[in-house]
Amino acid sequence: MLSFIFRRILAMIPTLFLASIVAFVIIQLPPGDFATSYMANLAAMGDTVSQDTLENLREAYGLDQPVMIQYYKWITGIIFRGDYGLSFEHREPVSSLIWDRIWLTMWLSLVSVLLTWIIAFPIGIYSAVKQYSAGDYIFTLIGFIGVSVPAFLVALVLMYLQFKYLGQTTSGLFSDEYISAAWSWARVKDLLAHLWLPALILGLSGTAELIRILRANLLDELRRPYVITARAKGLPEWKAILKYPVRLALNPFVSTLGWILPGLISGSIILSQVMNLPTTGPLLLRSLQSQDMYLAGSMILVLSVATVLGTFVSDILLALLDPRIRYQ
Repeated sequence: MLSFIFRRILAMIPTLFLASIVAFVIIQLPPGDFATSYMANLAAMGDTVSQDTLENLREAYGLDQPVMIQYYKWITGIIFRGDYGLSFEHREPVSSLIWDRIWLTMWLSLVSVLLTWIIAFPIGIYSAVKQYSAGDYIFTLIGFIGVSVPAFLVALVLMYLQFKYLGQTTSGLFSDEYISAAWSWARVKDLLAHLWLPALILGLSGTAELIRILRANLLDELRRPYVITARAKGLPEWKAILKYPVRLALNPFVSTLGWILPGLISGSIILSQVMNLPTTGPLLLRSLQSQDMYLAGSMILVLSVATVLGTFVSDILLALLDPRIRYQ
């Protein structure tokens, strides 16, 4: 086990290095750079921009240097100083922009994932054990609706109903007086009061998908000979189901950690726009549109690290959960 973990950690180092190169190259692929994008916006508003001004701006931001030199300065600053660079558009350090949003996004998505598992786990087991029952058909219908209806549309409907019948507006993760306030118990309670609705909306489609996956896997396991043998030996029905079939059918819950962790950080961009949530999704989208390369590259790198760590954790948990999987 320890040698397996050690080998995986060693493999993560070149993977993350290559991911950082790919992330930096991808944001350099669109024509132009932040200076040309910034000047184009000024020109669209009617301001005249000279070529000398453009060159001075590119020189001030270091955009006149070769791509590899820009990458070297960026990656060495991250490794040795924890410096992610300066955001061109916001004129602030990248770390101060992304970490506050990352923590809020992780809280939102973590609550969403927990709600997804809490709801999907018992319903998936029930649908498999009571196959073709009235409850199974009802949950199947709800599941199809949850998968097919976009989260932002559900958010719009719930926001309208809440405003019409309760006279409340659901926007953002804080009340106005707590948006810029320091962290305190009152601000945490205000966050929790606003967190449940977007978390529930964010987890609807994931819940429906996991219910269907768990149901299908558990139905496959319940027909295996070892379950029939356990029942023939007089093992209680709940124990015959929960001890081994459910344990093996849980593989999708564990294997999805590889994409759940980056999902915790990236969040839902469209839902965040609709509900005015201060998450990382809209910030990443804006940084890509403005070609703010240090901000966009840093956020993509954080997502890459989360993906690699999520895959690493899911592999270990799968090996512990499923005896059919071996470290070799």
